[in-house]
Amino acid sequence: MIYDHRTYTCRPGTIKKHMKLYEEHGWDVQCRHLGNPVIYAATETGDVNSYVHVWVYEDAADRASKRAAMQADPDWQAYLAKSAEAGYLVKQENKILTPVSFFKG
Repeated sequence: MIYDHRTYTCRPGTIKKHMKLYEEHGWDVQCRHLGNPVIYAATETGDVNSYVHVWVYEDAADRASKRAAMQADPDWQAYLAKSAEAGYLVKQENKILTPVSFFKG
């Protein structure tokens, strides 16, 4: 099992607009390919212009396969174009996490 932990930062004052754009054009297609995330959440304290989501995969091959299918989907490509045009995002950080031996979650 691996976890893909992603943190995105929006330009100040645009996170609600970005979330609305994603909800309307990105959420369904992303879940169609990746399944439901472990969490998808806006930051409440600290950098309030950021949000986090975590997706779980069987292994790196499963992640690569699912993400490739999503990238090839015209609906996802349309969302990415809308997101780029809006220009709300300024930063993205990805981390691949592996559970420690004693974690049974």
